[in-house]
Amino acid sequence: MTAHELPPFWVVIPAAGIGSRMRADRPKQYLQLAGRTILEHTLDCFLDHPRLKGLVLSLAADDPFWPALPCATDPRIQRVEGGAERADSVLAGLLRLVELGAQEGDWVLVHDAARPNLARSDLDRLLAELADDPVGGLLAVPARDTLKRIGADGRVAETVDRSLIWQAYTPQMFRFAALHRALADALVAGVAVTDEASALEWVGQAPRLVEGRADNLKITRPEDLEWLRQRWAHKH
Repeated sequence: MTAHELPPFWVVIPAAGIGSRMRADRPKQYLQLAGRTILEHTLDCFLDHPRLKGLVLSLAADDPFWPALPCATDPRIQRVEGGAERADSVLAGLLRLVELGAQEGDWVLVHDAARPNLARSDLDRLLAELADDPVGGLLAVPARDTLKRIGADGRVAETVDRSLIWQAYTPQMFRFAALHRALADALVAGVAVTDEASALEWVGQAPRLVEGRADNLKITRPEDLEWLRQRWAHKH
C-alpha cells in the first residue's frame, strides 16, 4: 500500500503532564534532544506525513514553553487545554476535532508527546494494517525478558508466559466516534484508563496489536533520554 492509498487521519497528542520522574526544571516534552525539544521531534513524525488531516495538542493551561517554539504558529497544529489525566486531555483534543470537521468514521491516532523516535515505517504499517479494521489498534512490542509476577511478600509468585504478553506503545488508532464514546463512558463510570486501547477494551472491543520497533520508546526517566541522545548522535 503506497502513501497515497493509506487512510487519512487526525492526530491527538496529550501533553499536559509534568513528567516528574525526569527530575527536570520543565515538563519532559520540552527537554532538549539533538538541538530541539522532544515535542518538536514528536510532532515531526506526523507533520511530514501526506495523509495528515490535522493535529491537536493538549497542553496545560499555564504552559509557558509552547509559545516559544517555532512550530507554535504552524496552522496544522491546534492547541487545546488538557486535563488532569491523559483521558481528559485526549477528550479535549477530540472535541476540538469536531470543530475541525472530523466525522464519526474518521481515523484518529493518539500518540505520546514524549515518544519522539516513531519510525515512518511503523506509522505507515499501522495505517496500512488497520485501514479496514472494524475496531482499530495500536503499535506494540512482544515482551523480550522473562516476566515474574510478584507476591505480597515481595517474592516471585510465578513466572508469566511472555509469549502472551506485549508492551503497548503508541500511536493508538481508532475511529473518532468509537474512541470518543469509550473514553467518555469510562470517565463517567470512574474507570481508570491508562491508554486509549483500554477504554475500547472496557466497552467490549478487542483492539488489534501491530508489531512495531522497540526503539519507539517513551522517555520517562533520565536514562531514556540519554540512551536516545547517544543513539541519535550515531545516526546523525
